[in-house]
Amino acid sequence: MLRPQLLSSMELRHLRYFVAVAETENVTRAAAKLRIAQPAVSRQIRDLEDELGVPLLERNAKSVRLTEAGRLFLQEAREVLARADAAVVKVQAASGRSRGELHVGYAPSLTARILPRALRQMQAEFPQIRVLLHDLSSEEMLAQLREGKLHVALMVEPAAPQLRGMRFRELARYALRVAAAPKHPLTRSRSVTHAQLSGLPLVGYSRADYPEYHQRLADLFTGTARPPQIVEEHDSVTSLIAAVEAGRGVALLPECVACLVGERLEMIPITPEPPPVIVGAVCRQRTELATVEDFVNAAVEEPPAPSRQKSAKARAVVRI
Repeated sequence: MLRPQLLSSMELRHLRYFVAVAETENVTRAAAKLRIAQPAVSRQIRDLEDELGVPLLERNAKSVRLTEAGRLFLQEAREVLARADAAVVKVQAASGRSRGELHVGYAPSLTARILPRALRQMQAEFPQIRVLLHDLSSEEMLAQLREGKLHVALMVEPAAPQLRGMRFRELARYALRVAAAPKHPLTRSRSVTHAQLSGLPLVGYSRADYPEYHQRLADLFTGTARPPQIVEEHDSVTSLIAAVEAGRGVALLPECVACLVGERLEMIPITPEPPPVIVGAVCRQRTELATVEDFVNAAVEEPPAPSRQKSAKARAVVRI
């Protein structure tokens, strides 16, 4: 076994270079395998021999051969490197950042701004983690979190009973808007009142998959004599947008959907402004994966720069 006093004066790279040369029996091939310059490998091997005080290699014009001391040192060097690699794996596993997969549930309409930023940051900081995305309804995400199929889910804040055994962290707040086709009569208004929405056909998400959406509508129109009527239910934002564009009705959607609709729809403010849509990350109460926290931190929405904030005098109807 290598003595501590020797290990203290050499570095792991010396051992890795030596093992590469010993296994390839050629300094040039070892340098190519290590992706460094050949002179650097030769220099490090000579430094190692000087440190040990014995030759490790017999050199000729085309190849190198291990000396008796070199064969003994090769076995020791491999053991040291194996222990070092094992230590790294254990530390990464303990921190939850070992190579692996992170399963993330998400709602496309709510995470169009959040998700790209989170994925970019995860790739930059933890490239060894593979983030797998699952486009699911709110009910499906909560069920798969409990079953352990998901590590974290990006969704509208669930009701308290749905969060039993879970924890929620707010990531962003979005104002609720009326989404209408460009030629719809409502687009001539700077904002839309509850009275203007009375009796209008409404296109919404399916009640079975998005119960929180229907609860929000019920709360919004409580006490209204003629609340809007849901004429169609859709299980995806793409089909919902298409229905609104076709003139089948209007929809109540968070403002973050604006980046998905392009010029197909207009997003009109509501007066008085209803409570915002709170979007956040849900995970199990007890999770040992540090990468869950890393992902959630990466998903936190940054406030807009002052120069980019809209003027209070800007036209209320947002033309996308």
